Order: sequence, then C-alpha cells, then structure tokens
Amino acid sequence: MELLRRMYDYLSTYGDCYYIEYEGELVRDVSLQDNAEIAIVGSKVFQNQHIGRRCVLEMIKLAGEKGMERVKANIYPFNTQSQRMFLSVGFKKIDTEWYEYRL
Repeated sequence: MELLRRMYDYLSTYGDCYYIEYEGELVRDVSLQDNAEIAIVGSKVFQNQHIGRRCVLEMIKLAGEKGMERVKANIYPFNTQSQRMFLSVGFKKIDTEWYEYRL
C-alpha cells in the first residue's frame, strides 16, 4: 500500500492523475505527466468496453489544452491489447516499447 501511495503522490505532483469510476466501481486510473507521458491502468473485468480509449482521448485533449505538441506511452511488448488500443486512437510506434501521438 505504501508503494501505491507514493506512486499516486508522484503522479499527482508531476502531472494530472484521475481515477475512473464506472457503474459505481473504481475501474481505472489514467495520468498525463508533465513530461507528456500518458499512463493508464485498469481492471481486466472492465476491458473491451472502450473505457480506456475514452480516457486516452481525454488525456490527448488535456495535452492540447496544456500546449503539448505530442504525448507518449510506454507499453510493454506483451501487452498487445494496450498496443492495439493506442494505435486505434492514432498513436504510432516509435520504439520497442514507446508509442507517440502528435497533436
């Protein structure tokens, strides 16, 4: 629990972090860090309902409002579902684990 608290403290200090509630349940969190990195974590139970896609699109919108020219995401090679989702909203693969969206 201490590690989670420190992680969320960091995300809130160096960017914007949001908790996503769906049908009364906490299902996901998403952040846009000051270094333009988007991170998203969610419950497997609520996958394939386009919640993550909507969250990422909102972070892209927030990045534009902040004047960022691009956003990036670090996605592990085994996480093919996240890779497909980020590619489907317009991200491009720029390295083994990095994806980028230019605003």
